Amino acid sequence: MVMKNNRGQPNVARTLNELKNNRGQLKIQQMAFMLIAVTIFFVMVGLLIVTLWISGLKGKAIDLQREQALLLGSKLANAPEFSCGEYFGNKRTNCVDLDKVILLKEDIDKYKDFWGISNVEIRKVYPIEEDIECTRQNYPNCNVINLFDEELEASESNFISICSKLKQGTEIYDNCDIGIMSLVYEAK
Repeated sequence: MVMKNNRGQPNVARTLNELKNNRGQLKIQQMAFMLIAVTIFFVMVGLLIVTLWISGLKGKAIDLQREQALLLGSKLANAPEFSCGEYFGNKRTNCVDLDKVILLKEDIDKYKDFWGISNVEIRKVYPIEEDIECTRQNYPNCNVINLFDEELEASESNFISICSKLKQGTEIYDNCDIGIMSLVYEAK
């Protein structure tokens, strides 16, 4: 219904005011939708940044776990349960006494949770032979010692000296070889 003034003509002023009000409402709605769109955009960008940051933290945690395993490998090689000490003439670092390790393997259940690792594997690298698991019966004619006999997904290795006392005839001599100590841990 169009309103008319006293002369019977449509009321133009009132129609213009209604148009201006309608345009104003439309602009307010446009502004509200733009604010919502901008807010959603910044929330999505924020989620992307947080996701990238969290994935970076996971990578750093894995690197830190590997570094701790390497440091623990050096610490274990110099621990009294493994270390050569001064038994072979002078103090050696990163030297593992295989005689001690063979005896330790028999009572390893006492150390199951002591070091916080799943397995310790000591392997003779040189001279290379076929893999023969060490037991008290076949020692020293072997080259691999697994203390806990568990295979898990991640391990870190350190080069070490592996030494033992051998007897040839009536003579007892020191035998040292190159070896690797691998620490197996559960990746988190």
